[in-house]
Amino acid sequence: MIPKALIIAGGIGQIFTALVYPYIRHQVFDWYSDVKQLKPLNQEIAKTYGRYIVGLNFGFGLIAILLPQQLQNQSPLAIALTALIAAYWIGKVITQFAYYPMYEIPKKLLFKYGGYIMNLLFGFFALLYAALLIYNLS
Repeated sequence: MIPKALIIAGGIGQIFTALVYPYIRHQVFDWYSDVKQLKPLNQEIAKTYGRYIVGLNFGFGLIAILLPQQLQNQSPLAIALTALIAAYWIGKVITQFAYYPMYEIPKKLLFKYGGYIMNLLFGFFALLYAALLIYNLS
C-alpha cells in the first residue's frame, strides 16, 4: 500500500497548484493580455478552460486529502478515479516537456526555480497516481 501521508501530501500539492495557477498565468505568462486579443467567445472559452484546470487540481487535491484510503481500496471506483487522475497528470507532464520548452519564461529567479518546483510536483503527481492505479489493479 502507498502511505496515507504520501497521498495527503499529493493532495496538498495539488491544492497548491490550483491556488498558484492564476498567479503563474498572470505574472509569468501575461496570459490575460494574450487572451484579450481573442474574439469574445474564444476569450470566454480560454477562461473557462483555465477555471477547469484550477477546479480539477483543487478537486483532485481534496479527494486525496479527504479520502486517501478510498483511493487505494481496489474498488472499481478507485481504479477508475486513479486512472483518470494518473492520465491527467501524465498528460500534463508530457505536455510540459513536449511543448513548453519552446517558449521563453521570464528570467527572474523566482520563475526559474518555481518552474523546477512545479515540474517536480507534476512528476510526483503522475508517479503517485500511476502507483495508486497499479496497486488498485493488482
